Amino acid sequence: MFMEKIQVAIVEDDKEIRNWVTAVVRSSDDFEVVAVFPDAETCLKQFAEIIPEIVIMDIQLPGMSGIDCVRILKPMRPEVQFMMFTVFEEDNKVFESLRAGASGYILKNYPPDKIIEALHDLYKGGSPMSSIIARKVISTFNPSTEKDSEYNKLSKREKELLTLLSKGYRYKEIADQLSISIETVRTHIRNIYEKLHVQSRTEAINKIYK
Repeated sequence: MFMEKIQVAIVEDDKEIRNWVTAVVRSSDDFEVVAVFPDAETCLKQFAEIIPEIVIMDIQLPGMSGIDCVRILKPMRPEVQFMMFTVFEEDNKVFESLRAGASGYILKNYPPDKIIEALHDLYKGGSPMSSIIARKVISTFNPSTEKDSEYNKLSKREKELLTLLSKGYRYKEIADQLSISIETVRTHIRNIYEKLHVQSRTEAINKIYK
């Protein structure tokens, strides 16, 4: 039974890498490369002329970045799946790409079989990305984890004191509230700063409560 090939467009400025990834995609009977662009600007100008199902998009392009290109194209063609293809594994690049509308994020050092596997996964509705990147993404959905860990380092008394600090209490007021001396308050605060790796009341409060 004849099956139509999955249409793929590629945006990559490095000629050697562009030729390589094009050859990788073409090596699979399931995919067809319908367009190859050297930069975002050319892609934007000619995108209306092609109907890709997947776009492999480099991030670090001359002129407009791949992230900005996806940000423009995704609302225009929401059915197209964008796969970021890059050497970067930086948090901000990951999150910018996903916010822009990318569904997958793979590195240029992936072996050919892994690239093909990722393209299949993307086409089927998955969000392929390296395990390191996936862990970073997951951590953003658990933002309280690090704060909880830091907060749990504090003793019960230190937690009480930090709560009063967050409410704007002065040292003498805290001492009166907890029935301890001002010097004891200062000692607790020094311990809190040391455990939270901060140097001021504001930093301590922001680290736990923001």
